Amino acid sequence: MLQITRPRTVRTVVELRDTVRDWRRAGDLVALTPTMGGLHEGHLSLVRAARRRAKRVVASIFVNPTQFGKNEDLAAYPRDEVRDAEMLANAGCDLIYVPDTSEMYPEGFVTTISVDGVTTEMCGAHRPGHFDGVTTVVCKLLNQAQPDYAIFGEKDWQQLISIRRMVRDLDMPIRIASSPTVRESDGLAMSSRNRYLAADQRRIAAKLNKALFASADHIAHGAPIDRVLSACSKALVAAGFDGIDYLDARDARALDPVDHFDPQIESRLFIAARLGKTRLIDNVPIERTGMTE
Repeated sequence: MLQITRPRTVRTVVELRDTVRDWRRAGDLVALTPTMGGLHEGHLSLVRAARRRAKRVVASIFVNPTQFGKNEDLAAYPRDEVRDAEMLANAGCDLIYVPDTSEMYPEGFVTTISVDGVTTEMCGAHRPGHFDGVTTVVCKLLNQAQPDYAIFGEKDWQQLISIRRMVRDLDMPIRIASSPTVRESDGLAMSSRNRYLAADQRRIAAKLNKALFASADHIAHGAPIDRVLSACSKALVAAGFDGIDYLDARDARALDPVDHFDPQIESRLFIAARLGKTRLIDNVPIERTGMTE
């Protein structure tokens, strides 16, 4: 029977750095997977991606209060450290870092990391202050763990681009890698917030990715972007969504809007849609897949 080595859990920067220092002395590469807990297969895919790049893998669990806005779900966000630790052990994590709020933001903490441009639209426009909270906490985690690699999921593409820009601009000696979005059997992008959905909402949610992939394919085959996006939004509201925060076609690197399909430019379709109190985000590449005759 396969014996699973249980990862150690540390709660302070000192403990984290001591462990990483010992690994580095042994010549080991280190990869970090930042999470807010509430783990699912998408998170575990990041751990496995980290394992492919480095001998040692650290996963952090911290529900970061600074990236939640007023009336958002900070208090309700899923927390189950025992369950999360078991899942991380099975995925091959070496060390779990679980700081509390005072460890991350000690008394007198006043510094904020802002990444302009790529954070101002889409989720940035609908969640004021969100990305400042994200980039600040990720900057701290990268500085605390000092990994060779940090792995982020492509579902939060705007976050991924913002972190890459921050690391580049601040000359941080860390390689940011991405891992593809992991989906449920019906195509819904995995998210800790999916558990908020009631059964009838969950059935409606499954239509999101289908509409997104179909719309991206129509655009890739020459359909006017504005017409496709308008039709997609109307169809999702008719299907039961309570509203669409945004549905945008954008350059995948700079996140600038695109008004037509250019096969020479990597572009993606981005959406944030609401079902009751749950906000779902997703994105897909705009590319010719053969779906449209």
